[in-house]
Amino acid sequence: MRPSIEAELRCLVDDYRTCCLWFLRPDFYPETREETLRVLRQIEKNADREGCVRAARIRQWLSPSSREPSAAS
Repeated sequence: MRPSIEAELRCLVDDYRTCCLWFLRPDFYPETREETLRVLRQIEKNADREGCVRAARIRQWLSPSSREPSAAS
């Protein structure tokens, strides 16, 4: 994950930790793609509009680029 995306994700987690991620330990930050997607889903499910927009932006950054070759290529 690019450092800028990781910094944005950490900021998002901090901003929504008490209302959407209260069940995670206080020092938790996602490290794997699966953890990141799980955290983004939880924020999208329970956050306000701003949180949903921010989570969607990070999710888009994580999506493979359409310019990358596919497995069938």
